[in-house]
Amino acid sequence: MLKNQKLLENNFVLFYLSDLCFAFEFLQINLFSFSSLCFLPLFSIIAALQVSISLNKVELSVGESKFFICTAIGEPVRLEWYNPQGERIVPSKRMSLHTETSRSRLIIYNAIIEDAGIYRCQATDASGHTEEASVVLEIYQRLTFQDVQSPQEFRHGETAEVVCDVISSPVPVVVWYYQDKEITEEHHSRFQVLANNNLQIHQVTKADEGVYRCEASVEARGEIDFVDIAVVVNVPPVLSVFQQSFNATADYQESVTFTCITSGSPDPMVTWHRKGQQLEPSEQYIFNRLEGGRSMLTIRNIRQGDGGTYSCKATNKAGSQERELFLKVFVQPHITQLKNVTAVEGSAAMISCVAEGEPLPDISWRRASDGQTFVDGDKSHDGRFEVRGRHGKSVLTISGVRLADLGRFDCEALSRIGGHQKSMFLDIEYIPKFLTNHTIYYSWEGNPVNISCDVMSNPPATMLWRRERFTISAEGTANTRVHSAEGKSVLEVTPMSDRDFGRYNCTARNNIGVRYQEFILAQADVPSNPYSVRLSAVSQRLATVTFMKPDSHGGVPISYYLVQYKEVGSQDWRDVKSHSVQTTVVLTGLEPNTTYEVRVAAVNGKGQGEFSHTETFQTLPIREPSPPAVHGQRGMGKAYRLGLVKQDDGGMPIVEYIVKYKTDKEEQWMTKLVPGANDFAMLQPLQWNTRYEVEITARNVKGLSEPTFYQFFMPQKPDITGKSREAQKLFSSFTLKKLNIFLL
Repeated sequence: MLKNQKLLENNFVLFYLSDLCFAFEFLQINLFSFSSLCFLPLFSIIAALQVSISLNKVELSVGESKFFICTAIGEPVRLEWYNPQGERIVPSKRMSLHTETSRSRLIIYNAIIEDAGIYRCQATDASGHTEEASVVLEIYQRLTFQDVQSPQEFRHGETAEVVCDVISSPVPVVVWYYQDKEITEEHHSRFQVLANNNLQIHQVTKADEGVYRCEASVEARGEIDFVDIAVVVNVPPVLSVFQQSFNATADYQESVTFTCITSGSPDPMVTWHRKGQQLEPSEQYIFNRLEGGRSMLTIRNIRQGDGGTYSCKATNKAGSQERELFLKVFVQPHITQLKNVTAVEGSAAMISCVAEGEPLPDISWRRASDGQTFVDGDKSHDGRFEVRGRHGKSVLTISGVRLADLGRFDCEALSRIGGHQKSMFLDIEYIPKFLTNHTIYYSWEGNPVNISCDVMSNPPATMLWRRERFTISAEGTANTRVHSAEGKSVLEVTPMSDRDFGRYNCTARNNIGVRYQEFILAQADVPSNPYSVRLSAVSQRLATVTFMKPDSHGGVPISYYLVQYKEVGSQDWRDVKSHSVQTTVVLTGLEPNTTYEVRVAAVNGKGQGEFSHTETFQTLPIREPSPPAVHGQRGMGKAYRLGLVKQDDGGMPIVEYIVKYKTDKEEQWMTKLVPGANDFAMLQPLQWNTRYEVEITARNVKGLSEPTFYQFFMPQKPDITGKSREAQKLFSSFTLKKLNIFLL
């Protein structure tokens, strides 16, 4: 043990001298009495190859740049850097390398999120022996609002989502305000802040209009910002009519006035339509708009062609609503014969419509599914629809009937005096059709599986299951059961041996025909092995394992992943199950400065698959803690409260914080010891109108951290008469940055 301790001490001296020599060179300090040590052969101190990096852990915001210096002691012949993906770094526009015999500098320009991770510097000597050191680079994103729109408009009654796209790392805390009050679900039952930080308003109303404030903050950095968003609620038009149907006689200079009453926000625009065309003001069409949302269309000098359907349409940003009004011009034709028809798919259907009236009306057809009309002599582009009519009778013939033809057809008889309309229904009968292409199912012995046969047919089909020419009865067998419903039959199979796997046939039959569909029940297998196992965020006690899903799940879904790990040289593997099918697992309770092996296997209903390739990693050794972060606020009276934020504890709990403080005019320091479990230190009593300097150090069992320096100012003593209230508001504090320059 003493021999190993001596070797560690020699190594420490060697790293210390190497870093110190670099500091002299960087600061251009030429102290002959000490710098001569830098020219001593390193092998005269210790021959072992050793590597160190100037920094252990660095935090950068997106867009910043940083450099790292790697120093090798010994006789290296090659120094190389590796990125977090394990790839050797080659110089690029954003990454620069400057390498000398025993020193290499890596520069990262304009950092991006993807640059985060562990960077390794590896030194190789002439015999091929390698040593390496690593640095952890963490990247965070500053608080940024992304293309937030204002105003944002929503439709009355819908669930509105006010978008506030803000990013940062760590994830920001977002608070919403309305009318200078914070929005909480407790007091605003219809309001909810979603996981994506957007504000959701259920059944938004006109009363919800206004300016909303989206305020985002990152407590760890003290960042805060906000954006005001105007919310506008548009109310869809509501349209009503007093009278919907009107009668008139042609060629008697009669007039008819249609009236629509509308409301909505913004005020809807009203237009009038007939036969799909918008009507324009003319001598015949007179438009008027009155108070109370009333719009009127007057049709003057009614003629033969004025009969039929008119529509009043109200439109605004929130939508539109339309109402139909009917004008009947007498003598009205009358349809006397129109019946429903049933046809078989692929055959021909003949639909007959007979009408009477004076004068004798013309008959036309309208397909309700798409509104297409057919009149006497018409023939569709595909030649399937044809109309022939004579003396008040019209026959619509449909050749090669398709399922798409099913539905309502309207027959309309029109004369110069008026018109009449009736509807019929065309029903299509067809052979059964299977609705799914999912014909391969997986299972294993003892595991039941449902094979579903879904059918569409008219009239309804009867369905049977067959296995090797034998019909499976509705009651089932020892390991099969049949469950039936309209248009669906489910075969439940519980495989007991290899003979139960194979082909099953579903037969669907009606009076139009019969169809078959074959299903395959295949044996499931265990999953293949996961791959690309990676270790990240390795500390003294924790490590994160990530991996890629296996190429094959064996035919059935993966239930979870089994992660096994053990110390190198041990035979006892420890098991950790993933949460559901997540491909990231955190290992806890590790021992510091210990080498572990880890492997991963996937588990499905059939069982556990093979393990992945075994990966090795080493936890970090215990060391002194990092300097604590400090923030302060004035306490009551002559007291000041220092908030203590623990940083990296070096792998062992913080025992205590050593707080030293004095005025800026004194030389004597006062010391206060704070237990490591505390997160603040109260300094009192202090002097009014005085600036104080503070030095805070964290201690664990390994030793002391570097100190954190802090200053604050105690204001003047409050004036109880109220004449010095402004003086009470004078308060400032700031944290001094640590000095990274090593001075003799």
